[in-house]
Amino acid sequence: MQRYLALDALRGLTIALMILVNTPGSWEFVYAPLLHASWHGITPTDLVFPFFLFIVGSAMYFAFKKQDFTLDTDSAIKVFKRSITMFLIGLALNAYPFTSSIESLRIMGVLQRIGIAYFFAAFIVLSFKRQQVLLISLHILVVYPFIFSLSGEGAYSLEMNVVRDIDLAILTAGHMYSGMGIAFDPEGLLSTLPSVVSVLFGFEVTRFISQLDSKKSSFKKLLQFGVIAIAFGLLLDLIIPINKALWTSSFVIYTTGFACLILALFVYIIDLNQIEKPMTPLFIYGTNPLFIYVLSWVWVASYGLFQVDDLGLHQWMFASLSTVLPEKFASFVFAFSHVAFFGWLSKLLYDRKIFIKI
Repeated sequence: MQRYLALDALRGLTIALMILVNTPGSWEFVYAPLLHASWHGITPTDLVFPFFLFIVGSAMYFAFKKQDFTLDTDSAIKVFKRSITMFLIGLALNAYPFTSSIESLRIMGVLQRIGIAYFFAAFIVLSFKRQQVLLISLHILVVYPFIFSLSGEGAYSLEMNVVRDIDLAILTAGHMYSGMGIAFDPEGLLSTLPSVVSVLFGFEVTRFISQLDSKKSSFKKLLQFGVIAIAFGLLLDLIIPINKALWTSSFVIYTTGFACLILALFVYIIDLNQIEKPMTPLFIYGTNPLFIYVLSWVWVASYGLFQVDDLGLHQWMFASLSTVLPEKFASFVFAFSHVAFFGWLSKLLYDRKIFIKI
C-alpha cells in the first residue's frame, strides 16, 4: 500500500484555508475569492468544504485498511461514537458562548455534516465492494436531482427548493441558518445526502491510487480524473446548477475534479520530485485537523466576551488594523494572522507528539 505525503499536504492546506475564509476582520470587507458564491456558481472558497470531505474519505481508507475493511461490532461502535462526537461538538460550537436561548440554536453545521457524512460513508465502504460503492454513489447523484425535479419550476431557487422545505418541516426556522436573508441552512438535512458521495469519492480515489504500481501513474490518473470530472461537472451545470448551498450533484463532481487536480499537483511536487521541506508547514497543519478547526472557532467566538474602548475585541482589532491598512487588506491580514497563529500551535503540538483525534 502506497502512502502519499501529498494527501497530508492537501489536508493541511484545507484546514488552513478553512480558518482563512472563516476568520475575516469584517464580513463587510472581504476579497471576492474568499467569499462563497451568493447562490449558483462557485468561488475558490466553495472548494474548501468539499476538499475537507474528500480528505475525510481518504483518511477512512487508511484507517479501515488496518482492519481489512471488515464491519464488525467494534468497528461499528467506533464509527457511531466518532459520528456522534463530531455532531455534538458542532452543536456545542453553534451554542457557544452559550448566551442565546435554545429556541434559536442552529442544529446543523460543518462538523454536524461531517459527522453524518462520515457515518453513512463508513458503513457503505465497510459493507460493499468497490463497484457497489461506486454504484451507490451514482444512484445518489441521480436520485438527488430527481427529488428536486418533483418541485417543478423554481426547484433550485433559494426560496422554493426542497432542501429548505424539509429543513423547515423538521428543524423549523428558528433552528436554521438565517444569514442568507431567510431561513435556509447550507448544511441542511437532505443536502447532506450528496455530501456522503464527496466522502466516498475521496475514499475511492485514495484506494485507486494507493494500488497503482507507481506514483507517476497516480499523477497521470489524478490529472485525468480531475479534467474529466471538471468538464463533466460544467456540462451537467447546464441542467443541474453548480450550487454549494444545495450541494448539487454537479457541485459534487466538479469539486471532486478540483480535489484530484490539487492532489495531482502535490503528488508531482512532493512524491515525485521529493520537494518536501517547503511543504512541511502543511504536513504539520494537517496533524490535528479537526481539533485545530474546533479550537479556531472557539478562539474567535471568544472575542465577543471581551470589550476594548466600547468595542468587542474582534471589532477593536480590526479597527486598529484598518487605521493603517486598506479595509479589505486589513480584513485579510486579520484572517491570515489567525492562520499563522494556529499553524504555530499545530507545530507546538506536533513537536510534543500530541495528536488529538475527534
